[in-house]
Amino acid sequence: MSRFENSLEHLLAELERIDLQLRLQVFRMRERYGQPGSDEFRGLYISEEEIDALVASSAAREESDYPDLSDSPLAIRLRHLRDEIAEKKAASLAAGVSLRLCELADTFGLSDLELDALLVCILPEIDVKYEKLYAYLHDNVTRKRPSVHLLLQCLLASQKEMLRARDTFLPQAPLIAHRLIRLEDDPSAGTSSLLAKNLKAEDRIVNYLLGSDQIDTRLSRYAHLLIPSVTIEDMVLPEEIAAQLSHCASALLGGPGSVVYLQGSPGVGKKTAAEALCHACGLPLLMVDLANLLADDSPADARIALALREAKLQGTALCWDRFDLLLTDDAGLRASLETLIQGIRDFSGPVLTTGEAAWQPGDALKGKSFSRIEFDLPSYATRRRLWESYLNGHGPTASEADLEDVAGKFRFTPAQIRDAAATARNQAMCQGDEEISASDLHAACRVTSNHRLSTLARRIQPKAAWEDIVLPRDQRTQLREIANYVKYRHIVFADWNFEQKISLGKGLNILFAGPSGTGKTMASEIIANELGLDLYKIDLSTVISKYIGETEKNLDRIFTEARNSNSILFFDEADAVFGKRSEVRDSHDRYANIEVAYLLQKMEEYDGIVILATNLRKNLDEGFARRMHFSVEFSLPEEPDRLHIWQGIFPSEAPLAGSLDLNFMARQFKVTGGNIKNIALGAAFLAAGDGATIKMEHLIRATKREYQKIGRLCTDVDFAKYFDLVKG
Repeated sequence: MSRFENSLEHLLAELERIDLQLRLQVFRMRERYGQPGSDEFRGLYISEEEIDALVASSAAREESDYPDLSDSPLAIRLRHLRDEIAEKKAASLAAGVSLRLCELADTFGLSDLELDALLVCILPEIDVKYEKLYAYLHDNVTRKRPSVHLLLQCLLASQKEMLRARDTFLPQAPLIAHRLIRLEDDPSAGTSSLLAKNLKAEDRIVNYLLGSDQIDTRLSRYAHLLIPSVTIEDMVLPEEIAAQLSHCASALLGGPGSVVYLQGSPGVGKKTAAEALCHACGLPLLMVDLANLLADDSPADARIALALREAKLQGTALCWDRFDLLLTDDAGLRASLETLIQGIRDFSGPVLTTGEAAWQPGDALKGKSFSRIEFDLPSYATRRRLWESYLNGHGPTASEADLEDVAGKFRFTPAQIRDAAATARNQAMCQGDEEISASDLHAACRVTSNHRLSTLARRIQPKAAWEDIVLPRDQRTQLREIANYVKYRHIVFADWNFEQKISLGKGLNILFAGPSGTGKTMASEIIANELGLDLYKIDLSTVISKYIGETEKNLDRIFTEARNSNSILFFDEADAVFGKRSEVRDSHDRYANIEVAYLLQKMEEYDGIVILATNLRKNLDEGFARRMHFSVEFSLPEEPDRLHIWQGIFPSEAPLAGSLDLNFMARQFKVTGGNIKNIALGAAFLAAGDGATIKMEHLIRATKREYQKIGRLCTDVDFAKYFDLVKG
C-alpha cells in the first residue's frame, strides 16, 4: 500500500481535496444562479434581480434546494481522492511518518469539519489564485478571503448543517480559542455579523504545516526555545535542593499535569533548574519572560495565548519566568493571571514557573499536581564549589586561598559567580598571567556586583590605608578585629556551623562614635580597602521623608540593593535622624519611633556590613547599642597623636620649608585629625599663591581660617609667638 513520504505531501493532497470541493461550489453556484452576465459592474452593486431572488427565497433552505451534483465526474473524483487520502494517511502513520496536519488536529482537538475549515483558509496562503476564486464565489471583487458563510456553503450540504456548524467559529471553539484562524470584519461593510466575517489562517499555523519550526515572530521579544543541555547533576546545589529537583523530574516523567514553581532571588539558578528538569524529561523548553511580555503594548491575554499555542506546536515544556509579577492587586494583572492559570490547566505538558515571591495556587490548578522549590542565596560552601566549578576550565586558575577569600566576602548568586569568574580569567589572560591574582578576583567581583545602590547612596573610593590613620592601640586593634570578622566569617559560620545557632544577626553592625574629624570616615575607608569591598555613604536627606511610610520604603530599597551589591553601608551622623525613641506625644513621635525600629530590624536581617557613625553616642537609641558587634570610640587626639598626624599629613612631593615647627603645631592647637588635614591643605594653597615653599606663616594663617570656621577665638595663648600673624 502506498503512503505519504512526508508531511508536505499529505498537506498538498488534502488541499487538492478542498480545491475539488471549491470547484463543486462553483458549479452549484452556476446551477442556482446561471452563468454570470456581461454586466461589468457585477459584484460591486446589488441588482434588482438579486433582491427579488432574495425576497422570494426561504430563510431555511432544505437540502433539495441545493443542486445535486453527487453523480458529476467532479464529485466522483472527490470521493475517490478522499478514500485514497484516508488509506495513504493510515499507512503513513503506521510506518511512523510524521504528518503535521494530523498532529495539529490531535494537539488542538479539531474535528474533521474544523480541519477542513482551516484548509479552506490556508489555500490563499499557498496560491493567490484562490483570492480571485473566493471573490468570484462571494460575487464581490473586494472579498478575497473566505467568509464564514462561504466556507460553510462549500463544506456542508444543507442549511440545517450550516446552522449547527456556527459554533465552530465562536470564541471558545478550538479554531478561534487556540488562534489557528482569526475572524475579521469585512472592510467594506464595517462591523459584520458572524456569517459575514472573513476568515484568515494564522501565519504561524501556515508556516508550521509547511515544515517551519521558527517560533512566532510576535513572540521573539519575550520568548525563546531552548534545547536543554544542563543536567541536575551538573548544577552545584545543596543536597536537599538537588533531591527536590530529582523528585520533581520523576513526577514530570510520570505523566502530564505537573506544575513546578521555582522561587528565589534573581541569579540563584531558577532558569537553569528549569532547563535541567526539561533535560531529565527529554523535552525542549519554551522560556517566556513575563516581564517583557507585560511591557508590550498589545493585550497580555493575546500574547499569553500565542505562547501557549507555540509550546503546543513545538511539543515543548513551558516556563513562565517572573510569574510573580502577576501576583498583585492590579485588576488588569489579576485578569491576566486568570487567563494564564486557565491556559496552564489546559496545557498537557510540564509547566514551570519562576519568581521571587511565594506562591501557593490552592485549588486554582484543578487536577494539576503542584510543587514549589525555594532557592536560597548559596551558602559559603556552595559558593566555594561554584568558584571552583567556573574556574576549573581552560586558562588561568586561582589559588585555593584566594577562592576561599572571595567566596567568604562576596555573597554572590551562581550567575554572579559565573560572570565574575569569566571576567577575572579574561583579565588574567589579557595580562599574560598563568594564575588569576587576588587583585584580579576582587576587581572582577566589584565589577560584577550590582551598582544600582549608587542611585540611593554615594560611593566612596577607598584610598586610606592602615598607615594613614592615627589611633590609640585599642581602637586600632578593634579595627583589625572588624576586618578579621569578615575575613574569617566563613570559618565560624560555615566550617564551625555557628550559622545553625543563629537565625538573625549574621551580618556585621559597627558603631563609630566620636567628635567630627576624629577619623570615623577614614576608618570606614580602611576597612573597605582591606576587604576589597565597595563603600557607600548613605545620604540621609534622600532617605528620610515627611510622608508616612516613605522612609521605610527607602530603607528597604537601600538594604535590598546593598545585599545585591556586596557593599559596606556607611550611615554618617546617624543620630541626627535615628535618635532615641521618645515618649509618644503626637503622630510625629509615633512615626519617628517606627522609623528607628524599622532600621533596627533591617540591620538585624542584613548579612552584610553596616557602619553607623555618630558624633554623640548618647544621642543614639539604646536599641542600636544592643545590636552592635563592635563599638569603637574615636576621641580627640592627644599631643603625641597630633604630632604623628602632622608628620604624615604632607605628601612627599610637597615643598616644605626647613623652619616648619610641627611640634609647636601639635602642642599648641588641640584640634582633630580632620582639622589638621584642612589646615595643611589651606597652607599648601597659600604657599602656592605666594610661589614659595610651605612655611610656618602659611600654617599659622591657615590655622586662623580653620579657627574662624569652627568658631574658636584666636588667642595669644594658642598662637604664642606667631600671634602677630593672625591678630587684626
